[in-house]
Amino acid sequence: MAKKQTAGRDNLGRLAPKFAQLNDDVLFGEVWSREEELSLRDRSLATIAALFSAGLYPQLKSHLVLGKEHGVTRQEAVELVTQLAFYCGWPKAWSTFPLIQEVYGEDSGETNRPTGLSAFPVGEKNDSFAQYFIGQSYLAPLSTQQVPVFNVTFEPGCRNNWHIHHASSGGGQMLICVSGRGWYQEWGQEARQLHPGDVVNIPAGVKHWHGAAQDSWFQHLAIEVPGTEARTEWCEPVDEEQYSSLCSRLL
Repeated sequence: MAKKQTAGRDNLGRLAPKFAQLNDDVLFGEVWSREEELSLRDRSLATIAALFSAGLYPQLKSHLVLGKEHGVTRQEAVELVTQLAFYCGWPKAWSTFPLIQEVYGEDSGETNRPTGLSAFPVGEKNDSFAQYFIGQSYLAPLSTQQVPVFNVTFEPGCRNNWHIHHASSGGGQMLICVSGRGWYQEWGQEARQLHPGDVVNIPAGVKHWHGAAQDSWFQHLAIEVPGTEARTEWCEPVDEEQYSSLCSRLL
């Protein structure tokens, strides 16, 4: 979900109050927030491309920073500039690569870790459960008291295996989507698209999977419903062909 923007009012509120209001409330408050039509990551890529082509480097640097927060990786920014250099001008690429270096820093092996996707932390790599995921996921415990709550972040294309939450009574799981676009599917049912604000109730005993869309980072809060003798049974990975076919569906 796009953050509330105040840059216009902070910098131009006295000089050009109407422009500041349009910038903060319409451009960022309305257009950038329409994640159902286009994800924040894709909007950032489009904006970076437009500013690069126009040679507007101060604004380009600002949107590289914003793009990094929205999940655009260092490698993606470099590849975008390399592609556009052939169409928009070689000197522009030479002027832009130092900006990418400044924003992303040296390649430390953690360039895919996003920041600022939502109000919740990304956490650490979900190594303990990596064997049950295709792609990289991150896990941030938010609460381990009363009702356990975790923020789970999926890189584009990442999803977990089919699995079942068992319990002799109670149990199950709730998902509250907070950022990006993803999928949820129960065994024998059609996959359901997920967007920020969506809630998924998963009863105990239901075989299912969930994860990110192919072109979007995705975050959800995972809430463990208290139950007796609760445990998770991990099953087979999601069929690659089945998952790939989801990208052809209208988002």
